Amino acid sequence: MTYLWSVFTKPWSGLPGDELARLVAGLGFRGIELPVRDTAYVTAATAEAELPKFTAQLRAEGIEPISVASDLSEQVFAACAEAGVPMIRIMAELGPDGYAASVRRNRERLEEAAVLAERYDVQVGVQPHHGRFISSTLGVLQLLDGLPDRFKLIWDAAHDALAGDDPAITLELGADRLGIVNLKNVHYVRSNGSWKTYFVQAEDGLSDWTAVFAALHKLNYSGPICLTGQYSDPAVPVEDRLEKDLRTAVTSAAQYPSTE
Repeated sequence: MTYLWSVFTKPWSGLPGDELARLVAGLGFRGIELPVRDTAYVTAATAEAELPKFTAQLRAEGIEPISVASDLSEQVFAACAEAGVPMIRIMAELGPDGYAASVRRNRERLEEAAVLAERYDVQVGVQPHHGRFISSTLGVLQLLDGLPDRFKLIWDAAHDALAGDDPAITLELGADRLGIVNLKNVHYVRSNGSWKTYFVQAEDGLSDWTAVFAALHKLNYSGPICLTGQYSDPAVPVEDRLEKDLRTAVTSAAQYPSTE
């Protein structure tokens, strides 16, 4: 199966487009998810002016933007449309008013964004996230139920494992909504009397990436695979960890060659 191997560029969010493109290409990636946030080179406020120029620099170096991690403001939709970025990725935050009320609030926000998604022909991807967000694949699918096809699931290997789920089940159930597959890995460590999440390399965590690729092969998925570059131990440079994890992912995927 041929995938667009991509990386979330949060570790280098201050770099301009040409420098960023050369860095990620040197690591072996051909796609990126770009943070468009206040702390990044391109912000939501500057996106309409800066994102088209930034993505042109990426493409000049052979790097394709698969999505931005940002908000659902109209200026971000407009910038993505102008720059040819197909998707905005978000997460569904839980508030102090409880899970049910938070789901209703997130659903209302997505229904309002449907007008912009249609107007600008830009997708919205929702990712589950352990902790103070809707944390399971099935919870995100419930949130998206009945929304237009432009609303996608961003499946995440680490957070799926933290939810105690099986990728063979969640990927199949989410197949019709599947927009991007995130790869990272995680386990728990004991810290100050409680268990904390600790993000690690592919072979050290709860998620079995070979099982992920077996499920993707069964679904004939050929969309982007995005390594998120999230590691809790800063002792080893993130670039070294990503190069190793990309090799692991490519090797795992190669066990299930295309039948096309």
